[in-house]
Amino acid sequence: MARSKPRNPPLRVLVTAGPTREHVDPVRYLTNESSGRMGFALAQAAARAGHRVTLVAGPVALPTPHGVARVDVTSAREMLAACRKAFRSADVLIMAAAVADWRPARVLAGKWRAKDGGAQRASLELVRNPDILATLAARKGARLVCGFALETGAGERRARAKLARKQLDCIVLNDASALNAERTRVVLLESSGAREELAGGKTAVARALLARIAALRTSRS
Repeated sequence: MARSKPRNPPLRVLVTAGPTREHVDPVRYLTNESSGRMGFALAQAAARAGHRVTLVAGPVALPTPHGVARVDVTSAREMLAACRKAFRSADVLIMAAAVADWRPARVLAGKWRAKDGGAQRASLELVRNPDILATLAARKGARLVCGFALETGAGERRARAKLARKQLDCIVLNDASALNAERTRVVLLESSGAREELAGGKTAVARALLARIAALRTSRS
């Protein structure tokens, strides 16, 4: 499909997608059900609109969209390092990745084995991962930062609180039904108070979101 030419100069768009993995030992890890489809669809929509796109992707088995520069990472700390580097030259950050909030305090060098006849319970000490979205948003300057909020209860109230707390320009609210699914229903909340609901296949929803996010950024120029 041929790319359309944007009415304004192309933006430099940074998109994150997929889950992160936080290893317990060489074969086990903590993660979540994120498929990465929405983030990849957003990256594809941005590239097709003529923007320059960097996609920082967690461990997912999805093809790289045409015209997109992809950086693969595994853990939250690796994603933060890649995003810090790409954010320096970005105009827009769309943080669609489902980053693990916690990681094991210690990664075992060998496989964690249950001892024969031993205890029936075990505990795993966890420590907080860095908040990638808040870290980058605190230094955004003229850049536009869009977050994602996956909620299971009181979603809109929680998403609006996250929007304000992390100094975002907009946030996309969805629920757990969107994980590993082809279709989604989202609410785009802007710092101005604007609200828009979108539903459908992730590709179509991504195009609509990208158009709105790009319009917000270019309106500042």
